[in-house]
Amino acid sequence: MRKKAQLFLDKHYKIAQTDQRIYGSFLEHLGRAVYSGIYEPGHPQADSNGFRGDVMALIKELDVPLVRYPGGNFVSGYNWEDGVGPVEGRPECLELAWRSIETNEFGLNEFITWARKVGTTPMMAVNLGTRGIDAARNLIEYTNHPGGSYWSDLRKKHGYQEPHQIKTWCLGNEMDGPWQIGHKTAEEYGRLAVETAKAMRQVDPEIELVVCGSSHEKMPTFAEWERAVLSHTYDYVDYISLHEYLGNRDNNLANYLAETDRVNEYIKAVIATCDYVKARKRSKKTIYLSFDEWNVWYHSNAQDQKVKPWSKAPGLLEDIYNFEDALVVGLFLITLLKHADRVRIACLAQLVNVIAPIMTRPGGGAWKQTIYYPYYHASRYGRGTVLQPEIISPVYDTEEYQGVNFVEAIGVLSDEEREITLFAVNRSQDSLMELECSLNNMGDLELIEHIVLEHEDIKATNTEENPDKVKPHNQGKTLVNGHRAIVELPVLSWNVVRLRVK
Repeated sequence: MRKKAQLFLDKHYKIAQTDQRIYGSFLEHLGRAVYSGIYEPGHPQADSNGFRGDVMALIKELDVPLVRYPGGNFVSGYNWEDGVGPVEGRPECLELAWRSIETNEFGLNEFITWARKVGTTPMMAVNLGTRGIDAARNLIEYTNHPGGSYWSDLRKKHGYQEPHQIKTWCLGNEMDGPWQIGHKTAEEYGRLAVETAKAMRQVDPEIELVVCGSSHEKMPTFAEWERAVLSHTYDYVDYISLHEYLGNRDNNLANYLAETDRVNEYIKAVIATCDYVKARKRSKKTIYLSFDEWNVWYHSNAQDQKVKPWSKAPGLLEDIYNFEDALVVGLFLITLLKHADRVRIACLAQLVNVIAPIMTRPGGGAWKQTIYYPYYHASRYGRGTVLQPEIISPVYDTEEYQGVNFVEAIGVLSDEEREITLFAVNRSQDSLMELECSLNNMGDLELIEHIVLEHEDIKATNTEENPDKVKPHNQGKTLVNGHRAIVELPVLSWNVVRLRVK
């Protein structure tokens, strides 16, 4: 069975230039994200720092531009000083967010060294749960001040003569959440955040700051939280955060694939709230969005209840992703690109083992989960100018969503304007889609390749024993004639169509 859809793109109708940080990720001291994830001294492929070489290779392949650290819920009870200085002198602590033992063997300086080795940029979070202004100003003095003060000289004593120059900072994490250590009302948090921002900017005026938005759009305080917090912080911050995790708990695939339509509305609501505060303040400044936690997360919930508390690096949040999850991640990436004018930072949460595209076995191998592939394709081929899409597609309805396009797509024009990449998902469970693309004012085009991620089993997963069960191929069918392309989108598929301007 075959259905038809249309995509219209024009070189002159642009959303925005992508900020490469939209393809960022996240590492928290949670489960095995750090220990036996990126860091495992004694592993056959560990380097002299204890960093796993096999994991570093997979991360370099993704070309991750930014990594948020060290949390997450973890940061709201974290004393950063516990993770610096001689390792043998660092304390083992009760970590309350995930009820684990934190050894502090891996800390701030190890993270910076690792980030440089994999070619990424750090995005640091400060603790506004149990701590506040004083700890934050000391931390940024330690990381960014060149020397001649207590904390900057302590960094030098720890072996780092040059400042780390961390320029992007999160003012706490999910402070609207009752689960958060040091949970606050919007007024309490807004006041603390603005005063912390002022102090941090006194130490380094060149930093960017992210203030906490709602933990997700279903929070009872959503939108009012953003309004109240921004009423305090608007003049002192650059971004407001969004967090969202999707899942197929009811095993309803049609509804699951439509969930990103809700994400699209969530983003628009946050933008509207930011701009309302802008208008109220008569400000010329625009607040941008940092979608610094997003992913699929639901597979591991039952297993996590069985983990023994106060363990060291227990196996927590280890979702094993299947093929349908990869489609949802692809749809999420398209949604982020649709808002590239306001979403400047985004972090797939997380990077290794914990709801992650990369899995490892302690002492063993590392492999790509199904969701690795759309993330890889977007990071590699989705940098440039996002073009405004006009899509005409057959639609479907679910119990929760109405008028959902079977075809979702976006186009990104390379900086040199010599290539255009189309990302497209066919949500249909029974119909191949013929997507007719009109690519105007770009000249004649030719096909470079058409990559397809598809699988007959929507529940198929990758494992260490069978790491390539779900993987893309480049045998997709696309016909190009001048500035038009006919793209065949297989049933339930993620598609990457790369075209060259002749």
